[in-house]
Amino acid sequence: MELADICSTADNLKAQIGERVIGQESSVDLLIIALLSQGHALIEGMPGTAKTMLAQCFAGGLALQFKRVQFTPDLMPGDVTGVNLFEFQSNEFRLIQGPIFTQILLADEINRTPPKTQAALLQAMQEREVTIDGATHALGDAFTVVATQNPIEQEGTYPLPEAQLDRFLVKILIDYPSRDAELRMAERHGHQAGIPDLQSMEPVADLAWIREAREAVSKLALSSEVRAYVVDIVRATREHRALSVGASPRSINMLCLAGRAMAATRGRDYVIPDDIKALINPVLAHRIVLAPGAELEGMTPARVLGQVVETVSAPR
Repeated sequence: MELADICSTADNLKAQIGERVIGQESSVDLLIIALLSQGHALIEGMPGTAKTMLAQCFAGGLALQFKRVQFTPDLMPGDVTGVNLFEFQSNEFRLIQGPIFTQILLADEINRTPPKTQAALLQAMQEREVTIDGATHALGDAFTVVATQNPIEQEGTYPLPEAQLDRFLVKILIDYPSRDAELRMAERHGHQAGIPDLQSMEPVADLAWIREAREAVSKLALSSEVRAYVVDIVRATREHRALSVGASPRSINMLCLAGRAMAATRGRDYVIPDDIKALINPVLAHRIVLAPGAELEGMTPARVLGQVVETVSAPR
């Protein structure tokens, strides 16, 4: 597959989403990068910032099976994975598949369900398969989780554990749009009570295209200097005094994958240090843990990562 095809398809998808979700162009870029990297995405933002709509529009632009789960405090693991029910007519058990048997899964407000139910996604996100009553069922290479959550300071939420956060390729922080974006939003959507029309979206990519694009992205050049830069950044997080837990070894692979995908969407067949710098916060911020003293000093993961970038020399 030519890079021009990847760029044009990504631009087409961004244009369609941009007509319905205004002012979140960088978030759409990260969703596309996650798709091309065969990774999962976590979207975090305050209520009313179009997190769910963004995920729905993203799925609407892909010719893939899509299901949504509204996570609630009383949701059980079997409600997500499915259960085996005994049928008296056939005198045997039959699997009733849960919504996890899909290609794009929208896990809406994932931090509003208890850890027991959150953990139902762990195997699926890592291995793209799920085990029910001892039997393992494959979900396919297209299986992708797009989860949303409100900030953990909200009441009635259960913060995702670090092991589960580490399985998300990117964490996308949704901020309030600019004034110009909100003016365009009021002009375009202010006359309707419901959400913008999603049925009119035309899929721009199917599974065959996605597989070819991923194959092309995986072959993009990543020089030894850039690889060393990625490793040095990740290792530097483990030595920073403001962090009690640095980024995991998986972070190295995730940064390399995402860097290749970003380069492809920009029409380059090689990764440059600026690609890595642009992805450090989305890929690493949810994989590090601030030390208690650093939190009291008002440090944030983004600020710490900014200091890490300043201390690690980028290749020329």
